[in-house]
Amino acid sequence: MKSCAIVILNYNGEEMLKKFLPSVLAHSQLDIWVIDNASSDQSISILKNEFPTINLILLKENFGFAGGYNWGLSELEGKYHYYILLNSDVEVTPNWDLNLVSYASSLPEYAAFQPKILSYQDPQKFDYAGAGGGFIDALGYPYCRGRIWEHIENDNGQYDDSIDVDWASGACMLVKAEVFHSLSGFDAHFFAHMEEIDLCWRMRNLGWKVGYFGGVKVYHIGGATLNRNSPKKLFLNIRNNLMMIYKNERGVVFWMIFLAKLFFEMIAAILFLVKGEKENAKSIARGYREFISNRNLSKRQKIISNQELAISSRGPVRFLILKTGLLRRKTFNSL
Repeated sequence: MKSCAIVILNYNGEEMLKKFLPSVLAHSQLDIWVIDNASSDQSISILKNEFPTINLILLKENFGFAGGYNWGLSELEGKYHYYILLNSDVEVTPNWDLNLVSYASSLPEYAAFQPKILSYQDPQKFDYAGAGGGFIDALGYPYCRGRIWEHIENDNGQYDDSIDVDWASGACMLVKAEVFHSLSGFDAHFFAHMEEIDLCWRMRNLGWKVGYFGGVKVYHIGGATLNRNSPKKLFLNIRNNLMMIYKNERGVVFWMIFLAKLFFEMIAAILFLVKGEKENAKSIARGYREFISNRNLSKRQKIISNQELAISSRGPVRFLILKTGLLRRKTFNSL
């Protein structure tokens, strides 16, 4: 069994592959795999002709981020101790892969790690997706060191440390292969968005730790697959966040969180309507509607409730909305 594989998921990403695969090839020492979600562009011919040393796994349809990785990584099960799941829109740095694997290997109680993730467009700033490590507040809202809501900090070396976190970013995420497969990977019902947070939460529920390693940095372009402001992404985030909390919290606690989130998010929907952003308002309503009507939820909750839950760290902040809304705090260290 080999140490680790770098695994990139692709769907119609020919431009991202041409732009970022050269840096991955130049700075990586590990096996590189691309899982293709049945792309209809020139991705496959580009990979075969321009990057012939990269290994390919071809899927028959687009299963999204969650399902695509699940199906693709099933082909690699038993071959590697670790996977580094890397977005196709990430530029890496020298020895990033070996340093990340070396650090993870020294800490066997950790099931996942992420490096420092900076913005490709503005390298002095953190990236939206993961930044300096991810946390979850009391209402299940994710946030990062270096990114609170839409406010993004400059990188001044303040997060060059290594700490325990609640979740590691799917933009660049090292996972222990055995743990990934034992948990059946990502929840394919999510399709895309928050599936890595859910996976990390399930890992922690079983006693595994999740970490951030600031000794490695990568640069993420962000929003290459789905724009952060798109109604579709808002819908997926609303629905998947509810599904994630439902799966990982006890029943009474979940319904208390649900009512609080419903209050805040209906206010958000009304504000969208006032501003004339009807599609965003509809996305919030659709997220709640699909969560409530999902027939698979009760089955998944039963499975989770039979696990021996570990104490969740849930970050240093209890109510992010109150801290950022009422107290106007915008940086992680001010929370």
